[in-house]
Amino acid sequence: MAIELNQIWDMPIKEFHPLPKALLGVGAHDILGVEAKKLGMTRVLIMTTGLRGSGIIEELKGKIEYQGLDVVVFDKVESNPKDYNVMDAAALYNSEKCDGIISVGGGSSHDAAKGARVVIAHDGRDINEFQGFSKSTNFENPPHIAVSTTAGTGAETSWAYVITDTSDMDHPHKWVAFDDASLVSLAMDDPLLYYSCPQHFTAYCGFDVLAHCSEPYVSRLDFAPSLGNALYATKLVADNLTTAVYDPRNLEARTGMMNAQYIATQAFNSGGLGMIHSMSHAISAYYDTHHGLNNAIALPRVWEYNLPSRYQRYAELAPQMGVDTRNMTTVQAADAAVEAAIRLSKDVGIPDNFSQITPGLYEKNQMDTGKYKGKGDRIDTSAENIRRIAEHMMGDACTPGNPRESTVESLIPMVEHAMTGSY
Repeated sequence: MAIELNQIWDMPIKEFHPLPKALLGVGAHDILGVEAKKLGMTRVLIMTTGLRGSGIIEELKGKIEYQGLDVVVFDKVESNPKDYNVMDAAALYNSEKCDGIISVGGGSSHDAAKGARVVIAHDGRDINEFQGFSKSTNFENPPHIAVSTTAGTGAETSWAYVITDTSDMDHPHKWVAFDDASLVSLAMDDPLLYYSCPQHFTAYCGFDVLAHCSEPYVSRLDFAPSLGNALYATKLVADNLTTAVYDPRNLEARTGMMNAQYIATQAFNSGGLGMIHSMSHAISAYYDTHHGLNNAIALPRVWEYNLPSRYQRYAELAPQMGVDTRNMTTVQAADAAVEAAIRLSKDVGIPDNFSQITPGLYEKNQMDTGKYKGKGDRIDTSAENIRRIAEHMMGDACTPGNPRESTVESLIPMVEHAMTGSY
């Protein structure tokens, strides 16, 4: 880039990043094979975490093959996709002579697929070389359809992807790439595919959406085209998440969350993220915990931490969260927004803090395998680890967008409360 990253936030010229073509609505997945064929695919690599027991992969595979396309399945994508997941998928794509990728699932599948496309386009270079902003030099990468089965990350829509660097497991690092070359060819969101998403995943993913819409609304970037989408997506989450969790086959609620996910991504795609995501990335780097769950625990702490720098903006979020602010001052309304977020988290069963996360709470993590820093079944809440998390946050690509100026020392009390405190 021509200027230093830390200067962007003070510049009057802001970047608007494109969005892919998208098909949203009931039955969209029925034409997956047709859309793959229109993109010129003849031999497709499906990338997924497996979605075992849902039947979704088998159904979609059949719809693709019905159009005369060959299918190769790579179902070894892990939660918080790892660098080796990306490299293994790229190698399989090349060895099987595929000519297109379809990712099925949530952000893990979509991000791993984005990374694999970048690796393929750059002759097998290590994916960890692409951390940061606009590192691709070859935009001619494989066509990619992203089919979402959760309403959360919006990875099917954004120019970002997130990968965990496992090359040094004493210091694992979860990094973000922002790269227009990673934009998918077609995003496909069908609320019918969300019906089998478990209740706790629905809740975790829903808070990922709330982070995606609230962070650009208060971002230091202050990107005007993102603000309306951010407000409306916040309202959609507040109106629909609890019903989607407890009545998972409620089409109106699932559709509401589908739209919230897509609109929130439109907001952060150019409007930026902040410290909620920085904390989430740090925790999952060391403990492989669910990104949305991390966001849910981080969100009220970061909102509260940021209040002095953005009272007016948080006050404006409060009515979207269902708060009647007509007789409140700006500060009271901003405080009420935080209280509404806490209430929503309790309503949908979010743990009070990170110390309450165990392998059983989120069954896909590898916290207790000895592979991750904790090497046990609990997150380390020691002062040493709290500082390590704060230091990781300060180096995260989302941190510059956070509205409140921060240091490691200023973050430590917030991280400590997220570790062991409760509201």
